[in-house]
Amino acid sequence: MTALYSSEWLQPAFNDPVLDAQASFRVALKALAEPGLVQPLDRALALDGLAPATYALCLAFLDGDTPLWLAPSFDTPLIRANLAFHCGCPIVEARELALFALLDEPQLHDLSDFDNGSERYPDQSCTLLIQLEALDGSAPLRWRGPGIKDVRSVSLPLPAVFWQQRQARSAFPRGLDAFFAAGSQIIGLPRSTHVLTPAEEAA
Repeated sequence: MTALYSSEWLQPAFNDPVLDAQASFRVALKALAEPGLVQPLDRALALDGLAPATYALCLAFLDGDTPLWLAPSFDTPLIRANLAFHCGCPIVEARELALFALLDEPQLHDLSDFDNGSERYPDQSCTLLIQLEALDGSAPLRWRGPGIKDVRSVSLPLPAVFWQQRQARSAFPRGLDAFFAAGSQIIGLPRSTHVLTPAEEAA
């Protein structure tokens, strides 16, 4: 074991690696099945700059077959060491190689290089794990689609350009699934959900 991954760098993940991972995975699936609804996800502790919910998503989803791209703010020795030890996921430098991407708000202005799948294999697109300070606080936007009865108003504090970027990468069944995490809560946004952009809301 190298000095980078020595025990002094490692911190606890789940208390029960199997049960907590399964429970977190079920919560994540529920978040995608009920887009826009806040779901509690408190099975993990915070890790360096990762909130508990963000870290729980990583522990639930990432393994040796899921290349991960890290935003610069999350690309720290401590985070790398713990993801390598607990998840075993390869960390890639090129966005187009990532199956998961760990993002913060400064990275939401450009989604162009993340793989949005293909017509034959839409499930091979990149999933975005986006950490925010909070899951509300902006003007609400209307979400429609599977898992939503009629319409749901969601107030995620995101820049307008994010919605433009997401729309540009959407050609169902191709697209980018996303999870938004803050503290010990998450919101899911599957590619099948249509979100009226701020420009559409103003029209």
